[in-house]
Amino acid sequence: MDSLNTETAQRETAVPLTFEEVKNNEEISAYIRKGNDGLGAIGYTEHGFAHATKTATKAAEILAAFDHPKRMQELAMIAAYLHDIGNCVNRNDHAQSGAIMAFRILDKLGMDPAELAEVVEAIGNHDEGTGTAVSPISAAVILADKSDVRRTRVRYKNRNRAKLSQDIHDRVNFAVQKADLQIEKNSKKVILELTIDTKISAVMEYFEIFLVRMSMCRQAALFLGADFQLNINGVKLL
Repeated sequence: MDSLNTETAQRETAVPLTFEEVKNNEEISAYIRKGNDGLGAIGYTEHGFAHATKTATKAAEILAAFDHPKRMQELAMIAAYLHDIGNCVNRNDHAQSGAIMAFRILDKLGMDPAELAEVVEAIGNHDEGTGTAVSPISAAVILADKSDVRRTRVRYKNRNRAKLSQDIHDRVNFAVQKADLQIEKNSKKVILELTIDTKISAVMEYFEIFLVRMSMCRQAALFLGADFQLNINGVKLL
């Protein structure tokens, strides 16, 4: 009982785990790297440090725009940075395996249980197959993750016409010349602006593979008290 009380006291007085500590952790880096390599082997787009960092930054920006506390913004960054860590196990159910992995790692690093619960909940709910927005942090992670559509996520070896013609995911990502997730606080709108080169991919192909993700973004925006809007090549489509 004394050891339990000591551990509880240590957690209560511990300095909160920071995003920089998570980002610089070698164990975490190894899992992200391995997951990205594994997805590359089966032809998936980039899910490595670039995607993790971009998602983390955008998740914090989203919560900041809706006036959520600084600590919540940092927890969103941590969750977003770790959201794809489960890919080193398997792409299938990677949200759930990633949440379990994150729990083990962050608990070992001494993260407060209440904060840890927020992070693993967001990770476990980010995938469109099984998840949904259940908290501000999870909503921010969903919006940041699903809006990261860009040419540089296509693996270098696949950036040729023959490869692009074979894989719709590569083709759509490669066709996106610009993607910008805008937060309009006053009008309570979350707007995803895309510029797509229709010579590479038709707009309809974007909907073919991303419609479920966009529906998930709409639900996430609603959770934050906003409407979701999708504009492609200057045309409002959702």
